[in-house]
Amino acid sequence: MTDKDNSADVTPYYQLNPDRVMDAVESLGFCCDGRVMALNSYENRVFQVGIEQAQPLIAKFYRPGRWSDAQILEEHQFALELAALGVNAIPPLLCPAEGAGKDQSLHYFEGYRFALFSRKGGHAPELDNEEHLYELGRFLGRMHSIGEVKPFMHRPELNVADYARHGQQEVLKSGLLESYQSRYQALTDELLTECDHRLKQVSAPLIRVQGDCHSGNMLWRDGELMLLDFDDCRMAPAMQDIWMLLSGDRAQQQQWLSEVVEGYEEYREFPRRELALIEPLRTLRMIYYSGWLAQRRKDPAFMTAFSHFGGESWWLEHLNALEQQKILLRQPSITLASYM
Repeated sequence: MTDKDNSADVTPYYQLNPDRVMDAVESLGFCCDGRVMALNSYENRVFQVGIEQAQPLIAKFYRPGRWSDAQILEEHQFALELAALGVNAIPPLLCPAEGAGKDQSLHYFEGYRFALFSRKGGHAPELDNEEHLYELGRFLGRMHSIGEVKPFMHRPELNVADYARHGQQEVLKSGLLESYQSRYQALTDELLTECDHRLKQVSAPLIRVQGDCHSGNMLWRDGELMLLDFDDCRMAPAMQDIWMLLSGDRAQQQQWLSEVVEGYEEYREFPRRELALIEPLRTLRMIYYSGWLAQRRKDPAFMTAFSHFGGESWWLEHLNALEQQKILLRQPSITLASYM
């Protein structure tokens, strides 16, 4: 879900069968060997496609109506810029396109928009390993030092109104809450007001960030970190790429941060003031995420993968988690004073 999603079709991929996937890839001059494997992706559709006498490629088909061409191209340009400057982002391949004066990253086939990527192997980084944490800090610091050089012109900004408020409204209009409707609205209104106050209070500079920076979007290989999937990149505080990697109790989070900060500050001053945004950003994402699920609930892929969503027990758990966020928002922000 984008901040203001225009995709009305709940089954936009029903015609995207293996033959059509291979036809799209072959339209760019590749010769497929008949092997197509769907990869885990719910918002877009992503496939590993076998190529004759070459390594397989990754084909990503964008959800119709989700992003504009200009927004997708900014995603591509950011990943390409990072890769060109030595950051291990995985950028789209530039391929010849009919009628284009230069190679392109975004391609069109029978109503679908898609991009190709090199296949990369590796495993998730170990977030309790000091070496991995130091390298993670270096990676994020370098990425953010590049991300702050110029803004996105078309990608969205992380703010309460367009990000989480939109998610709240998707839930409220879904009809799924039933007897919890009033409680949900009152609680989320209170949380969003507090989060908006915190964002304005900290007044963090907005930079280009990956936006969905968790270990599932990272690969570790041969002592280096690689970052996948810039589909949610946007203008946001740098902390948006940091808080999702935190886990454990407060002391564990402080120790984790101390390792990351050491690597981060090789390239950029760590945004200590933005530590006050960890719980507000977490709260905004929780509300956004429930709205995303509500909007996509009729997509067959979502119905299978998130079959638990929308029942009474799901909403009770979600409401309890939001109540816990209200408590956490009242507590003092985490600091680095004990370790730095």
